[in-house]
Amino acid sequence: MSTPLIKRLSTADGDFLPILDKLIAWHSVSDANVEERVAKIIQQVRSVGDEALIDYSNQFDRRAVKSMEELCIDSSQLQAALAGIDKKTRNALETAAQRIRDYHQHQTQDSWQYTEADGNILGQRVTALDRVGLYVPGGKASYPSSVLMSCIPARIAKVDEVIMTVPAPDGELNPIVLAAAAIAGVDKVFTVGGAQAIAAMAYGTQSIPKVDKIVGPGNIYVATAKRMVFGSVGLDMVAGPTEILVICDGKTDPDWIAMDLFSQAEHDENAQAILVSWDRAHLDAVYQSIAKLLPEMERKEIIAQSLANRGALIEVADKQEAIMVSNRIAPEHLELSVDDPESWVPDIRHAGAIFMGRYTAEALGDYSAGPSHVLPTSSTARFSSPLSVYDFQKRSSLIYCSPEGASELGKIASVLGRGEDLTAHAKSAEYRIKK
Repeated sequence: MSTPLIKRLSTADGDFLPILDKLIAWHSVSDANVEERVAKIIQQVRSVGDEALIDYSNQFDRRAVKSMEELCIDSSQLQAALAGIDKKTRNALETAAQRIRDYHQHQTQDSWQYTEADGNILGQRVTALDRVGLYVPGGKASYPSSVLMSCIPARIAKVDEVIMTVPAPDGELNPIVLAAAAIAGVDKVFTVGGAQAIAAMAYGTQSIPKVDKIVGPGNIYVATAKRMVFGSVGLDMVAGPTEILVICDGKTDPDWIAMDLFSQAEHDENAQAILVSWDRAHLDAVYQSIAKLLPEMERKEIIAQSLANRGALIEVADKQEAIMVSNRIAPEHLELSVDDPESWVPDIRHAGAIFMGRYTAEALGDYSAGPSHVLPTSSTARFSSPLSVYDFQKRSSLIYCSPEGASELGKIASVLGRGEDLTAHAKSAEYRIKK
């Protein structure tokens, strides 16, 4: 009997939940060997800076550079890349960029304050981060779309400076990535990748400035490095492999569903693609579509391994069980390929992005819908949100006390301070109480 292309599971199975939890678990970031190698890289970059970046670029990216100047790309080179791409690609990038701006413009927040009756003023001041670093992958695939999705929200937040690192294996770099950087408004680009790029942005080197926050996905070394430097620098998230969950009522063309699953599986062998339906015949039809369409795909080997290792077709009893499975998985991308998808949304507790309706392919969100495609993975949608303008701003509380207000608040602070045995706190407040 041949090995199935993708697992078949059912909520009716007694061991369904343990099997599901094992399927969606992702722990590779904790690999001890990777952590040891990444820790050494970070220490070297912190110790010798640019020299370590040059050595690691030559070693890992098969470069032959002798100075940091060879790893830097200035604004004139970005503009030249933009001018050099074909008109159709440029139009697509610029249209996508405008849609991303239009969407994220709605996320801008203003500072606010209010005055109480006794003259106290309370409020919040919203300010942008000074400098942000974008990490853009450049290994098995390059992602100009990620440049737009990461940089544009930062620019809308009014970040002062945006730098970008992107690996260039064998010295090759996709010019569309540089064109996207020009359109999005990246200030400086460094062709440095991996854990060494994360360390450089986290701690700074002679050429790469220290940033306040690092955003953008990467491989296991990038993810491990991000986890290690957190605290010295802010992070968007520590992302795992990409994933998609499709819920279908059986009325969508099975070829469409198969291709939607492929759209995430083709990223890498550890990507995850899951279909949930209460229509067994539809699950059978999608399986047949997978078998039919897979040989036609350019990245069929990657897709096949992804589906075999981490994919699943899950049969549920009804809509309620489908929602239960979805909330258990907390997927990065959730497609509701059903009638009246909006009626489902109130019950969806955890998802990075929700794609509603049969015509709303996840791929549209990757490139042109508008919301950032940098999303929480590995079930972290339970407590995390998509990358947004909010990630590039910080908020400071504003507190002003009038003499009368200080006296009244001081009475409360005195009691609570002494209740915590923090008498200096209490006395500091008591000095302001009117006698």
